[in-house]
Amino acid sequence: MAPATCMVFIALWMSSPSGGTGGMLAIIGATVVMALVALCIRQFTCRLAASGSLYSFVAHGLGKRATLTAGAALLVGYVGVSISVLSNSGANLVKLSDEVGLQLGSGASIFACVVVAAAVGLVAIRGVRFAARTILVIEVCTIVLISVLMLQTPVETAVDASPASAPIGFVLFLAMQTVLSLAGFESAAFFGPEARKPLRTVTSTILLTPLLVGALYVFAGWAGMSGHAGVLIDAYFGGTASGASMTLVLAVNIGVCSSWIASTLGFAQAGSRLLFSMSLERVIPGIFERVHPRFRTPYAGIGLFVIASLIGSFWHDPDHAPGNYDVVVEIALVLGYTMVAVAALRFLDRIGEHTIVTRACGILAAAAGGGLLAFAVVDTGRGGAWMYLVWCVGLGASGALWFAVLQRYRPRSIDAIGIFDSVETEDLLPGSSSLTVDGDGRPVLVPSPRRR
Repeated sequence: MAPATCMVFIALWMSSPSGGTGGMLAIIGATVVMALVALCIRQFTCRLAASGSLYSFVAHGLGKRATLTAGAALLVGYVGVSISVLSNSGANLVKLSDEVGLQLGSGASIFACVVVAAAVGLVAIRGVRFAARTILVIEVCTIVLISVLMLQTPVETAVDASPASAPIGFVLFLAMQTVLSLAGFESAAFFGPEARKPLRTVTSTILLTPLLVGALYVFAGWAGMSGHAGVLIDAYFGGTASGASMTLVLAVNIGVCSSWIASTLGFAQAGSRLLFSMSLERVIPGIFERVHPRFRTPYAGIGLFVIASLIGSFWHDPDHAPGNYDVVVEIALVLGYTMVAVAALRFLDRIGEHTIVTRACGILAAAAGGGLLAFAVVDTGRGGAWMYLVWCVGLGASGALWFAVLQRYRPRSIDAIGIFDSVETEDLLPGSSSLTVDGDGRPVLVPSPRRR
């Protein structure tokens, strides 16, 4: 989720009096947990290329209802993040125009969101390679700029850094925000079928991304806590009124805005592939399996995802929604990551390929994810925000409800869950697990005779 931009916000929060050692430990702890989740995801990506990513991986480790729950959590999480980054990109464009003296008036932010959404949709349809290169160039340039500004002489900032609207404690807020800021690292798995050597390239990307980006967030936290990010924070949040030069303010805002837009593009790519896989299995309407005749991209899924994000951005207010809104999205994403950790444990146990390391990583990741959800529920309940408890229960029950609807109106789709993104013979190491077909006609991995 826009790593360059998230660095700025993490530095802002850590510059508050509530930051300190507890906040830094929360950032480090969340990064470690996400690295453990990456190790769990690796157990799938080194064995199969799945356009459904975590949705398909859960299908190989848990039951049908759990798979649909994971799919619902991912859809909510991805659309939620996409709405946020699209809304922020539009607001940032308006902010840039205000800084240069162009007062566009009311409605400008909505128009900016429409322009960004149209550009994102066109680039996403153009193809994953072009989109990936665009994202990479934008993020690298912005991260370099942000990192340089975080090494300036320490100064105090007068910008309010307290997330007053968050319904949870500050340290828990930072931990969940770090998880949210790392969200999307697993999106590399969506492009497995489109990669040349997916079992190697996707796996290495999945493992390295949370470590690299997490290190940047720890650096940003240090810069905020020590005051080195004061110049950057004043320039972005205070503008020229903080005493920062116009050149610096424009450079920072252009960089952050570019990062928001790149993140919007990234989630449109990932979300459309998730819709594509679900559509092939008919758990959602089949129209979303359609691909562009020339670029071979799921244009129907891209169109729906971008339009849904655009509609949501009209409602989302970057200045007033972040605390409560982000917690709702974070709960969905943490649930999805926790389920894939449990699925990895079940998957490796079934095929007889567990080691001490894989078992430890799976247990720790699942326990950490479950603990984070429990703490969030307890903390919000203690503050009287019971709707978050209702949200957790409702999201957890979504798979069972979805399953009941499919069983009533489209029973064949239940048997198809997990079939499209299945392991192929060439994915297996000689002498390791073998493929068999179960009673429903679904290919499954079983231990080789010498492993039983």
